[in-house]
Amino acid sequence: MKLGLDALLADDRLLGELKGRRVALLAHPASMSSGFEHSADALHAAGVNLTAMFGPQHGMRGEKQDNMMESEDYLDPRLRIPVYSLYGDVRRPAPRMMDAFDVLLVDLQDVGTRIYTFLTTLLYVLEACAKHKKTAWVLDRPNPAGRPVEGSRLQPGWVSFVGAAEGLPMRHGLTLGEAAGWFRATLKLDVELKVVRMQGYDPGRGPGYGWPLGELSWVNPSPNASTLSMARAFPGTVLIEGTHLSEGRGTTRPLEIVGAPDLDIFEVLPEMRRLNEGWLGGCRIRPCFFQPTFQKHEGRICSGFQIHCDDGAYDHEAFRPYRLIGLWLKAIRNLRPDYRIWRDFHYEYEKDRLAFDLINGGPGLREWVDDRAAEPGDLEARLAPDEAAWREARAPFLIY
Repeated sequence: MKLGLDALLADDRLLGELKGRRVALLAHPASMSSGFEHSADALHAAGVNLTAMFGPQHGMRGEKQDNMMESEDYLDPRLRIPVYSLYGDVRRPAPRMMDAFDVLLVDLQDVGTRIYTFLTTLLYVLEACAKHKKTAWVLDRPNPAGRPVEGSRLQPGWVSFVGAAEGLPMRHGLTLGEAAGWFRATLKLDVELKVVRMQGYDPGRGPGYGWPLGELSWVNPSPNASTLSMARAFPGTVLIEGTHLSEGRGTTRPLEIVGAPDLDIFEVLPEMRRLNEGWLGGCRIRPCFFQPTFQKHEGRICSGFQIHCDDGAYDHEAFRPYRLIGLWLKAIRNLRPDYRIWRDFHYEYEKDRLAFDLINGGPGLREWVDDRAAEPGDLEARLAPDEAAWREARAPFLIY
């Protein structure tokens, strides 16, 4: 398999299109060639005239370990060009930044979940390129979560930095190149866009499905995206960021383990199975205990579970992490009606809307959890039509 970056570097015709033009690069630590050279260094060595770089959340160097920590602009010490932060003073490129280049290359490893902010940053730079008449190229990379679709579509009025556009479900099944095409068409962006496609990429091929196991090393696209298992579980576990429960930050398996110090997993898990055992399928659920070293419940022992989706029990189509985590929350609510689940705090630059609803793209999941009369079938009746509609809507934009 060849990454979009590798395809560009191997194509003299494409490199010729960049000759004589000022080029900017939006990248992060996982923006590596298959030869393990960072895209900035590889492009520079290929003679591309890099005049600026941009870093998304967690920074170009990925140094920000915790969530929602801003990065500053700086001068790259090797290439001696400015590196602009798109997660600091601004989230959208400022006019002075847009003046620094003619063509923007986007080389970001994403994880395939709507809330992951690289998707929103992609949209923001496409909008800025449209406004300032700049050209955008997406150097495409795999979606490690693969093609499956899950979760309700983002509802009208719920667009935010963790919800780029109405209509996107939590697990969308697109590469960033495909998403760029969907953004341009759906939002009617007048932008000159080129997607440098991967070669030999098959998102339906096991055992990696969206990720080419044995061909491409995993490099954290953000500090807590530490494994392929995290990327697979993330469309569900990310919901826990909007609760008082722990999503495992401050441990060695963030967003693969969830829990809380005042819950008993051996009480909650049977209730989950009673409600809908099928929603626990496609993976292994291992009860566990953990003690976060920072973030929620720092220093306290939490009872919870780890989602294992990296052995022979993993079923790519049957695994539905969004439903799994929704089921966990529902079981907690059934067993502990007064348990304080929802966390009200400033989340990703939003102050007036509940964080959980922002993450979910609307209040529907929270309302289902809190409705004592609601059953799993009621949630299924909400999700299935949205998922089917998205599969149809995205079909024209799939390029692999």
